[in-house]
Amino acid sequence: MPFVSIRISGTATRDQKAAIVADVTDSLVQRLGKTPAAVQIVIEEVPTENYGAGGQLLADRDAAKGDADAVPSQ
Repeated sequence: MPFVSIRISGTATRDQKAAIVADVTDSLVQRLGKTPAAVQIVIEEVPTENYGAGGQLLADRDAAKGDADAVPSQ
């Protein structure tokens, strides 16, 4: 029985998670010959303030990126 654990930073909508589950299940059915009922998938959403990369929290990186993309007020 395949068990797949997926972690994503931030959040995804219910529809996005349902599509991920469908896609991963289909892939394991096609590639490994498993039955859909045998495929178990867990999606864990990691808040960006709990995830770091490159020496920086993703929440801080995203906030700085948002500031850089902001249009200065006239």
